[in-house]
This record gives sequence, structure tokens and C-alpha cells, in this order.
Amino acid sequence: MDISIIRDATGASQQTANQDRLGYAGVPASQQMAKTDLERMKKYKNMIMTVGRDKKIDPALIAGIISRESRAGNVLQNGWGDHGRAWGLMQVDVTPDGGRQEVRGDWNSEEHLRHGTERLLYFIGRIRNKFGSWTEAQQLKGAIAAYNMGDGNVHSYESVDARTTGKDYSNDVVARAQWYKVNLFG
Repeated sequence: MDISIIRDATGASQQTANQDRLGYAGVPASQQMAKTDLERMKKYKNMIMTVGRDKKIDPALIAGIISRESRAGNVLQNGWGDHGRAWGLMQVDVTPDGGRQEVRGDWNSEEHLRHGTERLLYFIGRIRNKFGSWTEAQQLKGAIAAYNMGDGNVHSYESVDARTTGKDYSNDVVARAQWYKVNLFG
């Protein structure tokens, strides 16, 4: 799945942009946050490319999720984020009342990236089944939103991010991923 098929990403909300004290929102804010994470992201480039190739997912999308979820590891405490509820670069939810996933691999390992990418693939399948009339681009964006908050919270394409963190998750991840496609993997 190529991230370039999504052409309507609006980028980060002001709430998300405020993490970096940016006085603006939208795609430019997402791009700036991706750029801020670039040097840390370069450490994982080869692993991301391997997992992307093996799982047939655009590596830039994996990088976009890593940037949004953990700022390429910068906000993690011993591999943990979200107040100890999520693990690793891709922040796989391990809570009993949330994602119910197990910890797989070190927080910055290829095994972890495979696990996180498998979770994304799971949600792509769920959204495809739930919204068979959506375009492939809409399904991918819906799956990205579901990665953040579960497919049960995706009700329509028009409100795909209504229940995501910052109410912008898929739009921000896509904008960051599209920046990485050019500036890291291009």
C-alpha cells in the first residue's frame, strides 16, 4: 500500500502542533514535526524498509506512525509510552481493556516494527470489510485512524478522525508519511 494514494490529508490539528510549540497547524505542521524527528528516524530506516517490503506496506507509512506515536522514540520511557499502556516505536497497545497485545521484541527492534505493522494490516482488513464501498485510499486512511482508536470508532469517512487523539490522527500520520516518502525514502 502506497501512501501517495491519499490526496486529502489535512495534517495536524493545532492541538497536535502545540506539542512542538508551532504557531500553525495543517500539513506544514505535520511536515515540520516529521523533519524534527528525521535524525532519530534515520536510525530505523533499514529496519523500516525491510518490514515495509516484507509486509507490502509503504515504509513511509510506518515512519509516519513512528513519528506520531513516539517521535521516533524520543518520548518513550524505557520503551513505554502513553502512561505505560503502549510499547515501542509504534506504540502497540498492551492494556487488557485496550489493544490486549503482548510485548514483542525490544521497543526499537525489527520484531516490534513487524508487530506494529501487523496491527495496521489487521485494521486495513477490518476497515475493508466494514466499508467495502470506500476507495482504497479511504480504506487506508480509515485503517490508520483505527490503528489509533480501534475500528469500532470509525463510522464514516467524513468523520474518520472524530474520535482519534487530537481529532487528527490519520490526517497527521499521512502528512508526515508523505514527507518521509520524499525526504527519507525518496
